[in-house]
Amino acid sequence: MKPISLKIYGTGLIGTSIGLRAAELSWPVSLIDSSIGSLQIAKDLIPSNQDIESPELIVIATTPDSALALISEVAESHPESTVIDVGSTKTKVQLKVEIIPDFSKRFLGTHPIAGRERGGPQSARSDLFAGKAWVLTPSQVLEPKRLKLVSDFVSAMGAVPYQMSINLHDALFAKISHLPQLISVALASSISELGTEISLAGQGLRDMLRLAGSDGALWSQILLDNKDEVLSSVDDFQELLDVLQDAIENDDEHRIREMFDDAGFVPEKIGGKHGMKRREYTFVDVVIYDKPGQLASLFDECGSIKVNVEDLALEHSPQQETGLIRLALSSSDAELLYQHLLKRGWKAHKQ
Repeated sequence: MKPISLKIYGTGLIGTSIGLRAAELSWPVSLIDSSIGSLQIAKDLIPSNQDIESPELIVIATTPDSALALISEVAESHPESTVIDVGSTKTKVQLKVEIIPDFSKRFLGTHPIAGRERGGPQSARSDLFAGKAWVLTPSQVLEPKRLKLVSDFVSAMGAVPYQMSINLHDALFAKISHLPQLISVALASSISELGTEISLAGQGLRDMLRLAGSDGALWSQILLDNKDEVLSSVDDFQELLDVLQDAIENDDEHRIREMFDDAGFVPEKIGGKHGMKRREYTFVDVVIYDKPGQLASLFDECGSIKVNVEDLALEHSPQQETGLIRLALSSSDAELLYQHLLKRGWKAHKQ
């Protein structure tokens, strides 16, 4: 596709990652940020940064409060540009857009489903969006050419565009994004007074606390912007906690098991990659030895017969002479690789 000239307001994780990917594509990029420190880091990472007076696409990648303030400024200063935001709530922004004459025709709310626990340009990656979903919430009056431009931009970022209404977006992400953040923070707070014994926690607790280290200033804005939907999700969650609490108080083992059984099916609905349809994989377990070049040799074998490894996991202790690497492939690729490795003398097992 032809290059798209970009002006990016905000050089945090998302804005800088967009800039890095655009630089890889040799697109013209202009970076703007009120934080001199963040802007300087982003410019050091993206030395091709330049001044662009009339960009084709403007990306507002600031905090929610700053984004609202920028909308009026951008609408006036760039009357021809297509404009998107990348925030995780959409209704409040769209209401602001609609009071500006004709701006709705060239503004499109978007939400890349990508991120990291730590923000800032220091955490930015050019492949942050690769294989991830990127939600678009077009209004009824958005010009088709603007929608196509943004869809092309999202695809060039490596993401997959998904369209939905603003109302559906905010209700959905209150449940699948905002509520998990609240639960992680509340759980961390509930055990914050424990002593050194907290280090005995297993991987389950560590996984659940992963979101607790997120930026409180940013998340307070997100939660308040989506207040009604978040509160509705909290109420629904509290009702389920009450059911579990009641079952425990009354020694109702059947009800507890029933809830566990119902919950056990939910992970199957979540795709292997953000927003992507879940795929059924076949696994090939391969024994590797603790010596240089083993992994490189294994992947050379994969490349020689052109099989695509979708995912992998490695089990190996530092003092262990052998380890096991599990490769996830399509059924046909798994069978092809399995037979190939056996012929080549590898110890392989197909699951």
